Amino acid sequence: MAHRITDECTYCGACEPECPVTAITPGDDLYVIDESVCCDCVGYHEEAACVAVCPVDCIIKV
Repeated sequence: MAHRITDECTYCGACEPECPVTAITPGDDLYVIDESVCCDCVGYHEEAACVAVCPVDCIIKV
């Protein structure tokens, strides 16, 4: 199941380096998760790494 970054993103960049499959990229005003690439960190971490580091809790499961 993939994740999505909501409009509450502050563009801090904390999530991008945490993604083991490089599904997160900077967009114009917020970071974007390629939902076709996101693997929910299955096989890499016990929980989604981007969610764990997001300081504003703007990453949701879709």
